Amino acid sequence: MGVFYAVFDTNVLVSALMSKRADSPTVALLDHVVEERIVLLYNEEILNEYNEVLHREKFNFNEEQIEAVMSLVRMGLSLERVPSDELFPDPDDRVFYEVALSKEGAFIVTGNRRHFPQNPIVVTPAEMIKIIGDNE
Repeated sequence: MGVFYAVFDTNVLVSALMSKRADSPTVALLDHVVEERIVLLYNEEILNEYNEVLHREKFNFNEEQIEAVMSLVRMGLSLERVPSDELFPDPDDRVFYEVALSKEGAFIVTGNRRHFPQNPIVVTPAEMIKIIGDNE
């Protein structure tokens, strides 16, 4: 039973907070973070994006929810980016990929795989749950 390292794309956190189902993959991923099965990787740019997006009025998340998620993230590892020559449809996603590259064996968990290079480290929430399950 190992520990997994991952960068969560912002949409994973939004989806987890919006979910009405306790058994949804995104909620389960946050549970794995709480249980220290997943160590989240981040840097200041990622923290800033999380904070900005989670505070958007359209989501209507309360400050307690946001702070709980941000505290979980900050329990992880703050790492530097490893520059990549890969092309990104949205250059803002580059930081997630490059932080994941800084830790061998790390994953990027996203609901939008097409926003990232085709690489085995880029997985959906459901795929990450399966990876964890397969290694128990």
